[in-house]
Amino acid sequence: MHYTDELLRFVPRNDQERNDKTAMLSAVSKDPEGILLRDNLLMHMTASSIIVNKEKTKTLMAYHNIYNSWAWTGGHADGESDMMRLALREAREETGIQTLTPIGDAPVSIEILHVLPHMKRGKYVGMHLHFNLTYAFIGDENEPLRVKEDENARVGWLPIDELEKFVSEPFMIPIYKKILARII
Repeated sequence: MHYTDELLRFVPRNDQERNDKTAMLSAVSKDPEGILLRDNLLMHMTASSIIVNKEKTKTLMAYHNIYNSWAWTGGHADGESDMMRLALREAREETGIQTLTPIGDAPVSIEILHVLPHMKRGKYVGMHLHFNLTYAFIGDENEPLRVKEDENARVGWLPIDELEKFVSEPFMIPIYKKILARII
């Protein structure tokens, strides 16, 4: 499904999502195709995945090289307009897991994320916003995992009730908890 349709259909469950949906739709209406590209230096579309095991006691995360923290998987649209397809592809690329079953057929959450300036592949990336759609999947924790060395240093199944021990980005913990509470 095209990301604009998913944004329009998304039903916010809190003030953060209401505000973010309004801001996203406003920006998207001005440049619906350009916002799919990183060429838009101020903001661009991304998709992320929260992956849980069948028992919904663990979540699959990757230790992100840039942020030095355990994090969800995901990536930039780079022209892709189907955000669920993007989220699935990024989850598979970043973890090696192939068997992922969607929980629902729509984003479980949306958020505007602030990305601080950083270096990526030897190039400076300025501060910008990620207009993120998040999808939830069930994964098979017995499948072999693989590190994507240019993006993460480790991949693993983490106990959901101990995320604070692993995630070193304090502003992400409430986002992860919000999403996990909706699916477990």
